[in-house]
Amino acid sequence: MIDGPDSKLIDAAHLPGVPDEFQRLWTPHRMAYITAGPEPLRHTCPFCAAPTMTDEEGLIVVRGRTAYALLNLFPYNSGHLLVCPYRHIATYDEATAEEVAEIGLLTQQGMRVLRKVSNCDGFNLGMNQGRVAGAGVDEHLHQHIVPRWATDANFFPIIAKTKALPQLLGEVRTAVAGAWPEHPVAD
Repeated sequence: MIDGPDSKLIDAAHLPGVPDEFQRLWTPHRMAYITAGPEPLRHTCPFCAAPTMTDEEGLIVVRGRTAYALLNLFPYNSGHLLVCPYRHIATYDEATAEEVAEIGLLTQQGMRVLRKVSNCDGFNLGMNQGRVAGAGVDEHLHQHIVPRWATDANFFPIIAKTKALPQLLGEVRTAVAGAWPEHPVAD
């Protein structure tokens, strides 16, 4: 559209440039990730650094005694949570019985909270142990909780290797943290 007294809609095919078949999904908020480089916390484990920040800065939604839950900085879906022990351990078999129990409890509570705040239909849960198994941060154990919706299937992830996220991380953190039970380690 050209602004002015004679405003009219112009077909994009007639504008300068080489036309193609692609649609554009403009996501300027993602520029922060691009300019930070491939590993913004390259010299520090992000799961050791997060608890030293405010909850908002670290995207933490709840802190337990031995583990905590935070939003994934690079989510598969809105509300993608990670549950991590505070201790810097790489694999599940290194966790203490208390850490395993609290990771399990926080995972259950995270599912309940996400169901409440986002009306999701299901979840993907998982731990990728080691880089060869797909772990992005393989030196610090973390459990993924990925909410899923029956109506959320589209071509972006498959064809365009792009995930459209309808909410900003700060908005999701506020909603999830606000809906978390008052006492995260006891039901």
